[in-house]
Amino acid sequence: MSEWALSPAPEHNGKVALVTGAARGIGLGIAAWLITEGWQVVLGDIDRERGSRVAKALGPNAWFVSLDVAHESQVVVGVAEVLGQFGRLDALVSNAAVADPHNPPLDSLTLAQWNRTLAVNLSGPLLLAKYCAPYLRAHHGAIVNLCSTRAHQSEPDCEAYAASKGGLLALSHALAISLGPDIRVNAVSPGWIDARDPGARGEAPLSAAEHAQHPAGRVGEVEDVAALVAWLLSDRAAFVTGQEFVVDGGMSRRMLYPG
Repeated sequence: MSEWALSPAPEHNGKVALVTGAARGIGLGIAAWLITEGWQVVLGDIDRERGSRVAKALGPNAWFVSLDVAHESQVVVGVAEVLGQFGRLDALVSNAAVADPHNPPLDSLTLAQWNRTLAVNLSGPLLLAKYCAPYLRAHHGAIVNLCSTRAHQSEPDCEAYAASKGGLLALSHALAISLGPDIRVNAVSPGWIDARDPGARGEAPLSAAEHAQHPAGRVGEVEDVAALVAWLLSDRAAFVTGQEFVVDGGMSRRMLYPG
């Protein structure tokens, strides 16, 4: 049995969510969690082979659509496919991203590298919000954008990623004001999340020291993020919009000194 399979298949609650970057990592964790709560989930990803395989493993409440969020034409077609298949859209989770936060040193960073990161990480969520909004509005839906603690903190050679996630955080509260009250928009900013497949985590577990540096006592798991995203999409969060939720085990609040 696949490590992604869900058993037993949950009853469908009638709602449809589009989760981008859902073929692996945090996006896959969010998709799987929503399915356990009865959502019909559309997994959007640039990796057609893996995305199709994962959707099949997740069962009848999962459906895959090939999607590069940086291309407006693909966003238009992808959203149309979702509506053609299910007739409605209740939630958008913009998770697709150029995941490696590191870029070449500033004097070697090319404009093409910078533009690709911003196109995927920032323009993609904007395009998705634009084309999903009419359908989300019809059902008083919600958007969650996956940002990062790197919107607030940096290490060397992360200019493109940090700028894209900082921009996405600002975009999230701007959208909340523009799209409210019909559509709620929030941002979730993960810290260190071990987003590897379960098999890889078992073969190369993180060290005790890596876990211990977190005030929560461990590195994060995809389920930590997925549970929060699911709550933000639910009616239980009906009064929550325009906010950022940091999921980092307390690391961004910990003072670190050398030595």
